[in-house]
Amino acid sequence: MAETESAPGVIEKLSTMFDNLVKVTTTKAPIAQTPKQAVWRLNKATLYRYTPVKPAEERHRTPLLLIFALMNKSSILDLRPGNSFVEYMVNKGYDLYLLDWGVPGPEDAHLELADYVLEYIPRAVRKMKQVSGSETFSLLGWCIGAMLSTLYASLRGQSEGLKNLMLLTAPLDFTDKEEISLARMTEERYFDVDRVLQAFGNMPAGLIDYGAKMLKPVENFVGGYMRLLDNLDNTKVVDSWHAMNTWVNDAIPLAGGAYRQFIVDFYRGNKLMNGTLTIRGEKVDLKNLRAALLNVIAEDDHITPPCQSKRLMDRVGSADKLELRVPGGHIGVMAGSGASKGTWPKVESWIAARSD
Repeated sequence: MAETESAPGVIEKLSTMFDNLVKVTTTKAPIAQTPKQAVWRLNKATLYRYTPVKPAEERHRTPLLLIFALMNKSSILDLRPGNSFVEYMVNKGYDLYLLDWGVPGPEDAHLELADYVLEYIPRAVRKMKQVSGSETFSLLGWCIGAMLSTLYASLRGQSEGLKNLMLLTAPLDFTDKEEISLARMTEERYFDVDRVLQAFGNMPAGLIDYGAKMLKPVENFVGGYMRLLDNLDNTKVVDSWHAMNTWVNDAIPLAGGAYRQFIVDFYRGNKLMNGTLTIRGEKVDLKNLRAALLNVIAEDDHITPPCQSKRLMDRVGSADKLELRVPGGHIGVMAGSGASKGTWPKVESWIAARSD
């Protein structure tokens, strides 16, 4: 006969499920807990330096700057203790910095790519170099952060000491529109970007989030919650779900000027790969990107499918370049349960060999 749980065991299980349900429905999970200090600010942006845990003589000499997307908070890089890329890299002895974009207000609707690429990033880099005492640095960009990092590396990287560039799920190539769901959704016949921005100024976080979730509606609106219910008695699983859900539901608006450029110049015009993109009158030539390059592609990414990143390797001027394909989706590749044993060690070993 099958064993049945004792009454005290059932009561304890039900109590755990109730406590976990209350937690995820009434609170936000504590995320981004790795100690850091603000060392520079410009408008809403802040440059943070993470507190080193190793003495100076045991740290890598080349500082590392992290840049995430504009429409989501950078806390995904430091999700929670034990599942934090930031914590992992600090423990590996990196002098680690994060450029956090902050939350744009109505007064920031005019901000364009030029402001981020030619103003914010160069100024943050100068401060990082001053604090670290190093004239060279490494840069890791993820999602839209990878796009901004690519533009910066092509326009300013060589003159400002960029030594190593790591791109994660970089949305750069919009040639294969049939493979890019967001490109089809934002075609001019379906989507009037100017009318939307005239109404809102900035692109609202809710609209961006809804559009992304509709690429996999059952998974995003049903599947995640079903997994939560199936594991409601497992506090470890619930805490992991709670942290990710807290981040997912804390999206931020995107400055109107930059959003319009993404749609018109990238999704529709594919200007970077066509060689016609200019930033404040400067042509963006990928051949001028000469830093050592690691191009990380998530094989199961439905937000930025592999076709958006793979052709970059033939366009850049880097002599030292590597394409790394890893299993996982757009976020899971760096923040999923397997990232600490998959993506992180591979990224870290590549940069470690180039940071001393």
